Amino acid sequence: MMTKRVEILGIPFIHTTQDDFITQLLQDALESKKRFVVTANPEIVMNARDDLDFKQVVLSADYITPDGVGILMAAKQQGNPLPERVTGFDTMQGILTQAVKHNLKIYFLGAKPDVNEAMQEKLKECFPALKIAGCRHGYFNLQENAEIVQEIKNTGADFVFVALGSPAQEKWIMSHFNTFEKGIFMGVGGSFDILSGTVKRAPKIILKLRIEWIYRFVTNPSRWRRFFAIPRFMKAVNRENRRNAK
Repeated sequence: MMTKRVEILGIPFIHTTQDDFITQLLQDALESKKRFVVTANPEIVMNARDDLDFKQVVLSADYITPDGVGILMAAKQQGNPLPERVTGFDTMQGILTQAVKHNLKIYFLGAKPDVNEAMQEKLKECFPALKIAGCRHGYFNLQENAEIVQEIKNTGADFVFVALGSPAQEKWIMSHFNTFEKGIFMGVGGSFDILSGTVKRAPKIILKLRIEWIYRFVTNPSRWRRFFAIPRFMKAVNRENRRNAK
């Protein structure tokens, strides 16, 4: 289990690369371990600062990854840089590839019904040998929770990807986590939309330049309120750094 951490605004991020993290999760799954993964960007960090209950959910995770260039900038400013972004989508993609090689089962929970169905078709096309333990869209009520949890248990899924959006996905995982004996649980936000082809991911040059957030804003301006978290986050980081320097 990865132990090196870099703390930013009270959130301990794992110090690792994308490839090494996928390798770690694969090892955990092959050993039938149970893990809770949070891929945290500045918005999630700020939500955790504003909502102490959500902060406890985030802190209960076994691994918190730096999913956002703002996290990398903050770590560098603190003089303890992180190697690179470790994103939910890239982690999921890497796991899907490894799952085929190691005969591991994946359960997909979340997204709109049509997106979930389109994703299943894409998975059959891109990963024909993938063992899909189950797929459920994210439009379910509280009464269906117990049924879904039991279904996941019955499948013996090695990985459970939950796409309910944050903080709902992290809260859902944590509220049921103790009832499971095994499985790697990770919230993946809008990754099913990308996997299904419903939403296009930023071009590789945009990802390389670390400005994916600008691409998301331009292509989906309705999310503009969410981007206020980034300047709020950097302001909070600068204030924390000044306080620690005294």
